[in-house]
Amino acid sequence: MPDDKFDYQSLPIPTYEEAVGTQPSSSRSELGEEGDDAERQGLLGRSDHAPPGRGYQPPTVESARTSLDDLVSSGSESARGSLEEMRRELDQMDVDDGLPSSSTGARPRLRHQLSKQFSNLSRTLSAIQRPFRRFMPNFRFTINLAETRPRLKDQGCIMLLRLFGLLLVVSVVYVFFISDIFNMNSRMIMGQSYSASSVENFIQSNMNETNIAENLKRVTNYSHVAGSEGSFFIAELVEAAFRKAQFDEVEREEFQVYLNYPRKDGRRVAIVDPPSLAWEAALEEGEGDIPEKKYVPVFHGHSKSGNVTGPLVYANYGSREDFQLLADKGITVKGSIALVRYYGTEPDRALKIKAAEMAGAVGCIIYSDPAEDGEVNGPSFPQGRYMPPDGVQRGGVSLMSHVVGDVLSPGFASTPEEKVRIPLEDSPGLVQIPSLPLSSRDAQHLLQALDGHGSKVPKDWVGGVPKMKQWWTGDQNSPLVNLMNLQDEEKRQPIYNIHGRILGMEQTDKKIIIGNHRDSWCLGSIDPGSGTAAFLEVVRAFGELLTYGWRPLRTIEFVSWDGEEYNLIGSTEHVEKEVDALRARAYAYLNVDVGVSGPNFRVAAAPVFKRAVMQILGRLSDPKANKTLREIWKEKGSKIEPLGAGSDYVAFQDIAGTSSIDFGFEGEPYPYHSCYENFEWMAQFGDPGFQYHKLLAQFWGLLLLDLSENPMLPFDMEAYGISIIDWVKDLREYAQSKNAKVKMQLLAEAAQDLKKNTAQFQKWNQVWHDAVWGSGGYESNAMRVQRLNHNDRMAAFDTHLLDLEYGGGIPNRTQFRHVIFGPELWSGYGASIFPAIRDSIDTGDWKLTQHWIDRVTEVINFASNKLLY
Repeated sequence: MPDDKFDYQSLPIPTYEEAVGTQPSSSRSELGEEGDDAERQGLLGRSDHAPPGRGYQPPTVESARTSLDDLVSSGSESARGSLEEMRRELDQMDVDDGLPSSSTGARPRLRHQLSKQFSNLSRTLSAIQRPFRRFMPNFRFTINLAETRPRLKDQGCIMLLRLFGLLLVVSVVYVFFISDIFNMNSRMIMGQSYSASSVENFIQSNMNETNIAENLKRVTNYSHVAGSEGSFFIAELVEAAFRKAQFDEVEREEFQVYLNYPRKDGRRVAIVDPPSLAWEAALEEGEGDIPEKKYVPVFHGHSKSGNVTGPLVYANYGSREDFQLLADKGITVKGSIALVRYYGTEPDRALKIKAAEMAGAVGCIIYSDPAEDGEVNGPSFPQGRYMPPDGVQRGGVSLMSHVVGDVLSPGFASTPEEKVRIPLEDSPGLVQIPSLPLSSRDAQHLLQALDGHGSKVPKDWVGGVPKMKQWWTGDQNSPLVNLMNLQDEEKRQPIYNIHGRILGMEQTDKKIIIGNHRDSWCLGSIDPGSGTAAFLEVVRAFGELLTYGWRPLRTIEFVSWDGEEYNLIGSTEHVEKEVDALRARAYAYLNVDVGVSGPNFRVAAAPVFKRAVMQILGRLSDPKANKTLREIWKEKGSKIEPLGAGSDYVAFQDIAGTSSIDFGFEGEPYPYHSCYENFEWMAQFGDPGFQYHKLLAQFWGLLLLDLSENPMLPFDMEAYGISIIDWVKDLREYAQSKNAKVKMQLLAEAAQDLKKNTAQFQKWNQVWHDAVWGSGGYESNAMRVQRLNHNDRMAAFDTHLLDLEYGGGIPNRTQFRHVIFGPELWSGYGASIFPAIRDSIDTGDWKLTQHWIDRVTEVINFASNKLLY
C-alpha cells in the first residue's frame, strides 16, 4: 500500500482559472499560427516542462514531476508484500512433471517448451560467455598481412583457447535449447520450472483490489479532458508505470486534432420573452462547491459554435420519429430551440441534435431526466446513487456512426507532419446547430414555461421532472429561448497515446493489443477510470511476472488512448497511421472502457473469442453469489453481443480487421459524464470493496495470457461460422419486413460453406495435438511452420472480411470496411450486422441492395476460402 501520509488532494494540478490566463473574445486559429495565439482559459496552458513546440503542457509545478515516482510505486507494496514474498509464492506453485492427458493439458506443455527454448536465451548466452570472453575470438576482419605472422606465432595459443571457448558456448546452447536431451515441458523462472497453469495462477492471484482502489483515487483527483493538462499528467503516470514494469519498449505517440473547449462566459440558456417568464439557467453543477481542479464547465464536445434564439419546443427523446410526430400534430420545429432528453429511442446525443437540425431547429438542448437517470423523483447523490438534480451529462456530439477519429482528417492520420485538413464546415462528422447539455433542475423551468403551448404530450413522452402539472409540446408561440455556445476551437490540438510493449519470444512481429482510454469529461471514476485503474494493475502484475524471466510467445502491446470521448480519436488515428501493419501483424485487440459500474458481466466481441471467454468465466467466482461467473452468465441467459460503436475497438474491428473484444461489469444508472462521477461514488455505490474491479483485472490478465501464450491461437472459428448463419437468417427476416425485392440465396449458401470450412479448419487443431503429443511433446520444424501458418490464417479471417475494393465499405460511410460489423446509422452506439445491406434496404433502393448482397457474398466466400487455401 502507498504511504498513508501521501495527500492526494495536494497534487499540484492547475485550477480552471489558473491554468493559463486571459482568453481573447474570438476563437483561436490553429495552434501553429503566430500572432494572437493567446492561451486558452481553463483547460489548456503553457509550461516550461512541455515538449518544445507543443500546444498544451503538463502541470506547471515542478513537484508534479517528482511525485510521479510516488504515484506509481505503491503497486509493489500490495497486500502480498515484497518481491521476496512473491518469489516464495511462485516457489509454492505446481511443477508440471508429467505429460498431459488431454488437449487442455497439452497447450501449456508446448507453450513452455517453446518458451524455454526462446526465453532468457540472450541472458544465458551472456552469462556463459562472461568467464570465457577473454579467450573468445574478436572477429575483426581488418587484416594487415605484414603484422599477422609474428602475432600468430606469439598468440597462437590464445587464439586456440578462444576458438575452444566459442565451441563450448555453441555446445551448451545446443544442449540446453535445441536438443531433446532435457525435458522441455515448462518454463524456467528464477531457476525453477513452472507449468503454464502456475503462470495463470500467478496472474489471477496477484491482482489486488487495494492497488486498484489507489489507482482510481489517483486518476480521479482532477479532471482530465482530452488534450488538457490533466490528461497529459495521467499520460505521464501511465508512461512511468510502463517503465517501472520494465517493458521492452515505451513510446509516446502524438497526433494533432480538432478539439473544442468551453468558455466560461460563452454559454447561456435563458428565457428572454415574455419578460414575465424571464429566467436564466445556472448551467453548472455543485453550486460552486466542487473544487476547480475537479471541475469542467458544462459543454458538448465537438458542438457547433453559435448564438441563436427561437421558440421552445419539447421533442421527447429527439428521435426522427419524435420529430415526425410533432409534424403530424401540425407543430413546426423550424426556427425553434428543441428541448430533448437523454437516452430513450435515440440513445446517441449527436443523432438527437442531427434529427433536430434536419427538422429545422436552430439549436438543441439535451437534459438529464430523472426517469432515465435513476428512480423517478427518487433520492439523488450524495444521498442516493443516481444523477442529482443539478447533475449534467457532458459528452461528445460528433457523428461517430458517420466518421470516427479526427473530424478534420477522415480516413487518414492527423500526425504533426500531415498538412492536409478539410474545412470545419465541410466535415461530415459534425452537426451544424449549437447545443448544450442541461440538468433536470434547469430543464424544469423550461418545461413549466411550455404550459398551455402546443398540445399535451403522449403518455410515453412524460418524464420524471418533478413539480410538473402537465407536459406540453410547445409551438411557434412558446416563450423565446436564447441558446449561446461560443467556444474555443483548436484545429491542431496535440493529444498523446502511450504505448508499452513486451516483446514476444517466438513471434515478435505478431501482437496482442490491450487498450483503455484515459480522457474523461470530468473526473470519470466509471468512464473510463474504472477501466484505467484495472489496466494499471494488469500492467503491474505483468511487470512483476517479467522479473522472474517470463516472456510471452507473441508481443503484448499495452496502450493508453487519448481523445476517445470526443470521437474515438486517439485509437482511430493510430489505426489509420498503422493500418497496413495492423492488418498484417495484429492478432487481437482487447478493450475496456467502462470497467465497472455494477455486478453484471457483459461482453461484446467478434465470435472467435467465445470459447476463451467461457473458459475464463468458469474459473472466476462472483464475490457475492458464491458461483462462477459462467454459472451466473448461463442462469441469466447472457450472450456475447456483436460489436457496435462507442469505444476504441471500432477502428480495430471495422477498419483494420483486427478481431476485437470489449468487456466490463455494468449495473444501475449512475451520474454518467457528470462531475459527480467521482471516487466517492465508486467507493460507496459502484463497487465498495473493489472486488469487481479485481475480477475485471483477473479476466483481462487471463485472456491476455491465453492469447499471447497459447502455441495454438485460441480462436473459435466454428463459432464465427455458426454466428454468420444466424445473422443471415435475421437479415432475411429484416428484408422481408421491408418488402425488399432481393435475392439472398447465394448469401445463405456462402454462410453454409463458411460453416463447413470453419469446422474443417478447426480439425487441424486435433491433428497438431496428436502429432505433437503423440511424439512425446516434440514439435518438428515442419509442424511448427504449419502451426504458425494456421495461427496466421485464424488472425487474418476478420481482415479478409474487409471490403477493400475501390468504392468499398459501407455506402456513404466508407471509413468502415467490415462487411459483418459496423455502427448502426441511426443508433450510433448500436451494432449493425451486414451494415451496407441494411443501409441499402432502408433506402428502399432494391437494385442497390442487391448489389451489396452480392458484394458481401463475394467477401464472405473469399474469407472462407482463405482459411483452407
